[in-house]
Amino acid sequence: MPAYYAIISVVGVSLISLIGIFTLSLNEKFLRRIVFVLVALATGALFGDAFLHLIPQAIEEIGNVEHVALAVIAGILTFFTLEKILQWNHAHHHHCDHGVCPPEKLNNPLGTLILVSDGIHNLIDGIIIAASFLISTEVGIASTIAILIHEIPQEIGDFAVLIHSGFTKTRALFVNFLSASVAILGALLTLLFSEVAGTILTWIIPFAAGIFIYIAGSDLVPELHKRKKIKSAILELLAILVGVGAMYLLLFLE
Repeated sequence: MPAYYAIISVVGVSLISLIGIFTLSLNEKFLRRIVFVLVALATGALFGDAFLHLIPQAIEEIGNVEHVALAVIAGILTFFTLEKILQWNHAHHHHCDHGVCPPEKLNNPLGTLILVSDGIHNLIDGIIIAASFLISTEVGIASTIAILIHEIPQEIGDFAVLIHSGFTKTRALFVNFLSASVAILGALLTLLFSEVAGTILTWIIPFAAGIFIYIAGSDLVPELHKRKKIKSAILELLAILVGVGAMYLLLFLE
């Protein structure tokens, strides 16, 4: 049964890449207005999932707090290294204002870079979702929701980058969906080798927590600091609390 849940969840997350269709109907001003709220919501969901679900579950499974802490640090450093090498930012490109990028700041190679780096990111997402469901349904649902919420602002940003990098709207949607579908491969590989790699899957959970903490703290929080108005800060804080609260409520599903 966990395998079915994992596949359904990862397919749903992959379909979020088609949110570009929705963004076509929005004007730039409104898009900028809602993206920062989604980013804040994703921040809370990622932090909440890492600290309320993944890390406690890892401690229970592994039984050694120090080992779990090292795995979390490994996840943080791994994504720090990947971001340095691939020069990507999961939420928005550093030179873009909330995912809407002026054409003069972008170039064609950037679109390809976004697709390659996003493909690696989605592969890891698929592994995390499948591994989480193998731990428990509650942990799987929590990880899926956290990734899902994070994917929405990310996909809006990626779609904007692709368009301004010279991709047509149709091609941008197609290649972005292909990149997102790599998550399905990650989930299938995890489920296929689950029996012979149980120990590895157990360690994926704290490693994933480190990834979530890095994305939220390094990529998303700096984006939120770009807005200086008090009203924006209040809305961001509320959205973060909603994200954390959603993760907390999922504890009662177990």
